[in-house]
Amino acid sequence: MSAAYCRLAPGHEFHGPYHDGEYGFPARDDAVLFERLALEINQAGLSWLTVLKKRTAFARAFAAYDIDKVARFGARDIRRLLANPGIIRNRLKIAAVIDNARRVQAIRASHGSFAQWLDAHHPRPKAAWVKLFKENFRFTGGEIVGEFLMSLGYLPGAHVRSCPVYDRVLRLAPAWHATRGMK
Repeated sequence: MSAAYCRLAPGHEFHGPYHDGEYGFPARDDAVLFERLALEINQAGLSWLTVLKKRTAFARAFAAYDIDKVARFGARDIRRLLANPGIIRNRLKIAAVIDNARRVQAIRASHGSFAQWLDAHHPRPKAAWVKLFKENFRFTGGEIVGEFLMSLGYLPGAHVRSCPVYDRVLRLAPAWHATRGMK
């Protein structure tokens, strides 16, 4: 998102709470990380507002982002998801979320958690992150990976310096702050 987000989001019914309390804030919970990845994947080609409006329905549809439950989704679940008007009904995106749950399971087996895997690969420039994600996940292009990492504090840029949220995020010691030269 751009610097304009810091000007436009405050006070907005959907953007405001996300901007003021989540965007750019570090997170360690694997379900939160998995949700953010799933939402970024579903945003591809659409507005972030569309995704935020459907966020509650996504959580219900994807078992509150319980990675192990989503990893067990099969053909019947895919049919259920494709018939769900509350979410974005794109077969490729749905399949990517399910497959990525399985990939996060493998990451947890090797690194302990999704957060620890991210930490093990930090810091790195955005292009290297994109390459890493393409090797390990589905439907993860540059914009998706960049926004995912920025939204969780691994890359800078979620808030402009003049945004009141910037200092709140900074107090939480986002990963990017220790490596300000990485882009």
